[in-house]
Amino acid sequence: MYAVSYLTILTIGLAAQLIMFSAIWCLQWKIGNAGVVDAFWGGTVAVGGVFYCWAVDAMVGRRWLIGALVTVWALRLCWHLSLRFLRSPEDERYAELKEQWGDRAQLRMFRFYQMQGLGAFLFSLAVLVAATNPAPWSIFDAIGVVVWAAAVVGELFSDYQLQRFKRDPKNKGEVCNQGLWRYSRHPNYFFEWLHWCCYVFFAVTTPYWCLSLIMPAAMYFFLTKVTGIPLTEKQAMISRGEKYSRYQQTTNAFFPWFPREIR
Repeated sequence: MYAVSYLTILTIGLAAQLIMFSAIWCLQWKIGNAGVVDAFWGGTVAVGGVFYCWAVDAMVGRRWLIGALVTVWALRLCWHLSLRFLRSPEDERYAELKEQWGDRAQLRMFRFYQMQGLGAFLFSLAVLVAATNPAPWSIFDAIGVVVWAAAVVGELFSDYQLQRFKRDPKNKGEVCNQGLWRYSRHPNYFFEWLHWCCYVFFAVTTPYWCLSLIMPAAMYFFLTKVTGIPLTEKQAMISRGEKYSRYQQTTNAFFPWFPREIR
């Protein structure tokens, strides 16, 4: 009974993600800016997560809490990325891809967007695993809320500090090493990763809680090895050169820690 029920829920969740990303693909074709997907990604994950919280049969209070937390996280992320999207030209990553793909750019972009939809589906499974927890409230739920709050507040402050730094004309060409950026070269990425850790605590008393570890591990891999830090630092080295090289020598890339002295 439960296998069929969860299979149906997962099928609906996957289909919804692919449909949403098909619609976003149509939008980017119309406006000519593939970077719009970044502004919607967090929202699609939240849609899937809220659906799971509604559809599963488990402790109601925890389901409502998790649904609210993932919604607030997504609203903040979508708002921040939407502002960046509206204020900037098309991201160089997407412009380069379309140039490489030539006449088949939109067809291959559709496939790329569908892979984004699959990724959003997989990340939303962290919410599903946490929402299926039938156990009573425990200390782990409190820890989950604290981790979530630290992650969202940390992202908010790191984004604000970077934007404030960039708005000051005196900082043009300089490296932001103030506030949270003094302790990590990418505090925004760190706190985004930390957000996915909160669902591990909500799920820890379920039989399959280990599945919730996959999402933080995947997010860490992508942020540190694939699309996050490597691409960001490549652009930073081009635009800031030796200044950013010194920043790399003194400041951790991901996990916040006190800066080192250059010998």
